[in-house]
Amino acid sequence: MSEHYALGIDIGGTNTVYGLVNKNGNVIIEKSLPTPNYNEPTDLINAIYNDLNENHSIDKIIGIGIGAPNGNHFTGNIEYAPNLKWKGIVPLAQMFQDKFHKPSILTNDANAAAMGEMLFGNAKDLKHFVTITLGTGVGSGVVIDGQIVYGENGFAGEYGHIRIIPNGRLCGCGRKGCLETYASSTGLIRSITELESLNKENSVLLSIQNPTAKNVFEEAEKGDVFASEIIEFTAEILGSSLADFACFSNPKAFILFGGIAQSGPEFAEKVKFYFEQNALKIYQDKIEIRTSSLHGKNAAVLGSAASMFWKVLN
Repeated sequence: MSEHYALGIDIGGTNTVYGLVNKNGNVIIEKSLPTPNYNEPTDLINAIYNDLNENHSIDKIIGIGIGAPNGNHFTGNIEYAPNLKWKGIVPLAQMFQDKFHKPSILTNDANAAAMGEMLFGNAKDLKHFVTITLGTGVGSGVVIDGQIVYGENGFAGEYGHIRIIPNGRLCGCGRKGCLETYASSTGLIRSITELESLNKENSVLLSIQNPTAKNVFEEAEKGDVFASEIIEFTAEILGSSLADFACFSNPKAFILFGGIAQSGPEFAEKVKFYFEQNALKIYQDKIEIRTSSLHGKNAAVLGSAASMFWKVLN
């Protein structure tokens, strides 16, 4: 095994990141391709294959783990992913397997992140936890008794689409009030427009053209009152929601993963404060809010490769 690797692939609406990972979680090769440049999934598969073949890496691969939006672990299909060019049902795992002649498994990106945390990250000591991915949307990977929960059809753990505000913000899924419209990086930016009329005219944040979540945290650090209010509002929404979600699986920890979580421990502390304020007494002071330890460590590739290593280990 020391000379063999899992090929980890993370397919996003903007970029596809892939790399070779060894059993210790070290990324040997990592590259990125712009997903929209490939009109057909076979084009992307061929590009990855040709690159690894030129580097004489194909024979070293034990298998392929793929993380993708709307990835169904049971079928190996991407099903109706709204942010990809490839519409409908795409049998992606089988397509990779046919090209590489290696076992291939597919899961959604949040489950891949949970696998990465279990093998290489901040959940090595946990059997019961939930990863919460805070990116363009909000995803979750639910782990109970050391096993990912997939559900009947492979789509368990869509915490981002639990509606938390009745008739709230319109979500990309077509419904209103979903958590990801408030607690994702894009949701955080939507809060700027929604709350700006209530706040200070001299806010630096309001003068930034097309602000990002990173801008919000940067300005809050500099003392911008409005930016701090946006962060507080986001943490309150997320913490309160996690207090409700704890009733489902009673995890030992929620692990925050993604752009917003990378802002530093202060955000996790705020989420923890609002979690405790809203949790049932039987859960109070018993559930941790951790941040991922995979930030800056090729997390997308690690998480996808971890799915394959997990299959091998089991």
